[in-house]
Amino acid sequence: MKRLLIILLVAAAALVAWRSLVFVDEAEFVIVTQFGRPVSTLREAGLHFKMPYQSALRIDRRIQIYDPRPSEFLAREKKNIDLDMFVCWRVEEPQKFIETVGDFAGAEARLHDIVWSELAAEVGRNPVEALVSTQPQVHRLDEIVAAVAGRCAQRSAAAYGIGIVDVRLKRVSLPAQVRDSVFARMRAERSRIARQYRAEGEEEALKIRATADRERTVTLAKAYAEAEKIRGQGDAEATRIYAEAYQQDLPFYELVRTLEAYRKFLDDKTTVVLSADSDLLRFLTREAALGDAPAAQPSGAQPPGPPPAAAPGSPPRAQPPAPSAQAPAAPRAKKPAPPAVPPPALRPEADGVP
Repeated sequence: MKRLLIILLVAAAALVAWRSLVFVDEAEFVIVTQFGRPVSTLREAGLHFKMPYQSALRIDRRIQIYDPRPSEFLAREKKNIDLDMFVCWRVEEPQKFIETVGDFAGAEARLHDIVWSELAAEVGRNPVEALVSTQPQVHRLDEIVAAVAGRCAQRSAAAYGIGIVDVRLKRVSLPAQVRDSVFARMRAERSRIARQYRAEGEEEALKIRATADRERTVTLAKAYAEAEKIRGQGDAEATRIYAEAYQQDLPFYELVRTLEAYRKFLDDKTTVVLSADSDLLRFLTREAALGDAPAAQPSGAQPPGPPPAAAPGSPPRAQPPAPSAQAPAAPRAKKPAPPAVPPPALRPEADGVP
């Protein structure tokens, strides 16, 4: 009997000790309650003591994330927009939190009311361009979110002991019932801007093309004038050289120019019809060859034979006079010097020789 009493006393002492010890983790608050009424708050991590008849209520002190569904708001120009946002919050005053909201579900309900009322008021004071815009001077989304977060933090801390760390927008979109029409207007606006850019580009291209054509015409005209000037100088120099060469040795010059003309137009496919006394063909006739041949013959040379018979139907060819046997032939008189300009048949322009 005595042993049983001792065992009961030891068990009661262990139970009292276990009920009196409270371990506090770093990630939580512990509120000590007495018959359901909070009496103290344990914030420091470690081992603490309480009365055996008191209870311990643990509250997570880490940051919580409240992520509700997107909601529709009205902007200043009476346009509806959908905002998808989230709230980062944590418990700052555990005792006030337990007394006002009780648990995390109640806290999120209170936060929804506070944040949505402040956000609706702030969005209603600003146009849609302040939330979604590519112009830095118009875009004010960060300022709007910061103002909403500041006012919500003050209200939640004073009323519920909840500290709001941050409020952020995840997505800004249009309501489904007006989304197609808004996208159609956006596409039309972008098409108009694209057409304007194309028109400006075509105008600039025409200006550049006209400038290039004008510069090309001017450059070609200058080049043509310079080429004609150089060509005229070359023709004048060629005429001068031809005149000087003609004045130095007229017979040799006539012979060379005539032979060059022969080389130009005489071949096996060319038929030339000229008079017998033509200056151009005088080196091809026998009379001219005999008249221009030297009087003295080299030693051992045979005298020329009789001329060939004329073709039937052709006019009789004149016979050269026979040389005299009594006295040697007198030398031919030297022709007077011709004028400085060559005859038309021997000029460079007549036979096409450059």
